[in-house]
Amino acid sequence: MSIAFFDCFSGICGDMILGALIDLGVDSSYLKNELDKLGISGYEIDVRKVEKNHITGTDVYITVKEEEQHHRSLSDINSLIDDSSLDDDVKELSKKIFYRLAEAESKVHNVGVDEVHFHEVGAVDSIIDIVGAVIGLKKLGVENVFCSHLPLGKGFVTCSHGVIPIPAPATVELLKDVPVYQTGIDHEMVTPTGAAVITTVADGFGEMPFMKIKKIGYGAGKIKSKQPGLLRVFLGES
Repeated sequence: MSIAFFDCFSGICGDMILGALIDLGVDSSYLKNELDKLGISGYEIDVRKVEKNHITGTDVYITVKEEEQHHRSLSDINSLIDDSSLDDDVKELSKKIFYRLAEAESKVHNVGVDEVHFHEVGAVDSIIDIVGAVIGLKKLGVENVFCSHLPLGKGFVTCSHGVIPIPAPATVELLKDVPVYQTGIDHEMVTPTGAAVITTVADGFGEMPFMKIKKIGYGAGKIKSKQPGLLRVFLGES
């Protein structure tokens, strides 16, 4: 059985997940071609190798032309996914992740799930990160996903709603019943998108399961810090 273990020593976010999956062998051209099936325009994906503390990883940078985007509700995103030619299992898991994310946002903002709106750039980023992660996991043939305990930062971050605490309220909602620990580091280590993906796909959290490691992939984050800003994913067999 194929296993992926997410070692989140520096946290987890959408682009780190995509970077690690590409680093494990998902061809970036294949990923882009699959994402093109969504019919979204006005964005570009740049994939490059970078070094973090002399460890080489893959950095995925998504550039979105804001003037070409608009707010998207959960039903808008579901329609976008349903109307695409993506595989049915990719569609279903992607929609499941988005529902969890919308559910968390609805709790934080005290609105119905259908009233949650993903803002312009953030909507496109989330769609690419979430659907891309599902495409990548399927391409690698991953059958079970496990994840380490999740580290949390502290401080504040500015978003479309203004200044909010770290971890973001939606992140905290998504991490209910998930083992976490406080690092005292002054930046966001687990984003709402990263939390939505890993809490939906993971079969368990804790120590690495018994497995034979076949490949290791590193996905780079954007935050500069003393520790290597990388997500490490082990791919192997039970």
